[in-house]
Amino acid sequence: MKKVLRITAYIFIFLLLVLLIGPFLIPIPPLTDTVPARTLASEPSQFLTLPFPGTDGLEIHYWDSGAGEPTFLLLHGFASNLYTWDEVFPYFAEHGRAVSYDRPAFGLSARPLAGDWQEQNPYSREAAVSQAITFMDELNIETAVLVGNSAGGALAMQIAAAHPERVDGLILASPAVYTGNGAPAFVQTLAQTPQLQRIGPLFARILATLEPPDFLTAVQKEQAAIALKVNNWDKALWEFTAASSQIDLLAQFSRLTMPTLVITGELDNIVPADESIRLADELPNAELVVIPDCGHIPQQECEAPFLQAVEDWLATRPGK
Repeated sequence: MKKVLRITAYIFIFLLLVLLIGPFLIPIPPLTDTVPARTLASEPSQFLTLPFPGTDGLEIHYWDSGAGEPTFLLLHGFASNLYTWDEVFPYFAEHGRAVSYDRPAFGLSARPLAGDWQEQNPYSREAAVSQAITFMDELNIETAVLVGNSAGGALAMQIAAAHPERVDGLILASPAVYTGNGAPAFVQTLAQTPQLQRIGPLFARILATLEPPDFLTAVQKEQAAIALKVNNWDKALWEFTAASSQIDLLAQFSRLTMPTLVITGELDNIVPADESIRLADELPNAELVVIPDCGHIPQQECEAPFLQAVEDWLATRPGK
């Protein structure tokens, strides 16, 4: 019996050493062929330095077109960027002012790394809300209709719950509310350990190797992957992922009384259509559109029916 216990103890110690020391022995080759974000900017691109406490400011890449009311603020999802709105951006610009920006860690916006901030983590859920409001202030946007896809839809709801006076309405395309809404607390704790902080960027690189959706054209695939050309994209993506805690949006539904349009693709395999149907039913003032033969990114997969749904809603929403 003593021999068995001794062997078990040795195995336990060995496994513990593997977990504690192993990550520091894994080689992490440096990224190659990456460049500063500004060198990848296209003609519509603009940049501003967004004030953020504890930093020297965050450089934000954005588009701004059109004029008049309403202003539409377009928010992309996880591992995406403002190019996801490329096909529908002109429509919003024709019906008011259209503004979209890359959140930190995505697209061509800033990628602060650990040590670059002294106070609040710029990748936290709370920081994303304050950044959106500060961004609106910097561009003299008093109120806006928030248009969000996937995680961008969840962020739109967060902003609206925290600052309802700044939001005229919500257009939520496959919003990640019940599914994909951040990681559990224990995952966040593990993500902050030195071991995972070291090998986390490798996980980010694996994530980046996932095949893009088949419906994207060659140009759209290139636009979606533009972040992989930017310096330190892997480290920043891991920092963002490690900070993406869960948030209880359900408890804030009562504050979301503004007119809301929920759009879902019938074939969405990321955020099932049933969840968007449930969301539209539970929000105080929401309408629902289900697009047949469409998936998770309706503004790119099903541009025409997506815009038709938006146009019909804009024509009938209260207070327009």
